[in-house]
Amino acid sequence: MENHWIAAWGTAQQLATAAESGGGPEMPDEAPPDFGTTPETVSAQTVRMVARSTVGGTAVRVALSNSFGHPPVRIGAAFLDGTQLTFSDRPEVVLPTGAQIYSDPVEYPVSPQTDLAVSLYLPGEKVTPTVHEVGLRTAWLAPGDQTASTDLRDATEFQSYLWLTGIDVLAPRTAAAVIAFGDSLVDGMETTPGTDAPWPSVLARRFASDFPPRAVVNMGISGNRVLRESDGMGTSALARFDRDVLARPGARWIILSEGGNDLIFGSLPGMADSEQATAADLVDGYRLLLTRARLHGLRVVGCTLPPIGGSPVFTQEFEDARQQVNRWIRDSGEFDAVTDLDAALRDPAEPTKMRAGLVSADGVHPTDAGHAAIAESFDLELFRHA
Repeated sequence: MENHWIAAWGTAQQLATAAESGGGPEMPDEAPPDFGTTPETVSAQTVRMVARSTVGGTAVRVALSNSFGHPPVRIGAAFLDGTQLTFSDRPEVVLPTGAQIYSDPVEYPVSPQTDLAVSLYLPGEKVTPTVHEVGLRTAWLAPGDQTASTDLRDATEFQSYLWLTGIDVLAPRTAAAVIAFGDSLVDGMETTPGTDAPWPSVLARRFASDFPPRAVVNMGISGNRVLRESDGMGTSALARFDRDVLARPGARWIILSEGGNDLIFGSLPGMADSEQATAADLVDGYRLLLTRARLHGLRVVGCTLPPIGGSPVFTQEFEDARQQVNRWIRDSGEFDAVTDLDAALRDPAEPTKMRAGLVSADGVHPTDAGHAAIAESFDLELFRHA
């Protein structure tokens, strides 16, 4: 049976600058989240990042992106686990403004759940990166071209992805990709760094050895909204859908878990009235995403919005809108399937809150245990037939 390319790992990209870094609008009585020391510029340095392939394959290719309108970016050298990458048979490449490019395929057997190290040398001065801030894996920045070196000298650590947006593998025709598309609940905000604890990662590990190969690709952005752009946290789900979902090879399903920020952000201090969103607005946004997915033959699993009671951003207006949205997700029949995250996480005694142990101190983001509960709430049979 002929093999085909599927997305084995990926991350959604955003523009982060010094003015925007820190997670967007500040929550009342709460410090903004700390994303670590994401480099604002890279100057004649090597970036090394680690990504975990969620399925296996016989060959690999790497996707790099300069999505956010910077001047063209020159990649002077690129390596994957000590193997040099080429681009149209050349060892270096220029990333055009706004573009995404793939490396040439490399014959490189990869097993499921394998960590792959990608090293990039940026020969220019003060190059502003396109990033994914909440990387949750240690990355390194080192002086000069050290892409071929096993051990980096004089390296500094951070936890974001720079320019690296995807890793694809050549896999059997039975293999396919599930795209987890959403906000911080997908991204893994407040999970333990270095433990691969976000629920898309846990879901990927749930697929049994006798199950057809299924990649789970995390396309979450913390702070993201369905309807509107959030400063420093990426374009809206509607605007990034083509790049982050449709462009992923082998995609057959979307898990849509987003919308809480649309209801929250309009009520934050200093936000304009135009930033407010109603339950009806959010349903309209979901319908636009569903229509676009179906045009490309993708099936969509809708997720209900979890409770955030006890957090400083909780209001009764938010709760009323959340209940309206969740009723539509459960009962409208417009999704191909529904996974009830509200039911998986809520406290039966206080249903406006998540259960103790499943929610972090901010009252909004699940803990590692909460992400495990989310992953367990999915019926794997939904994804058996590609």
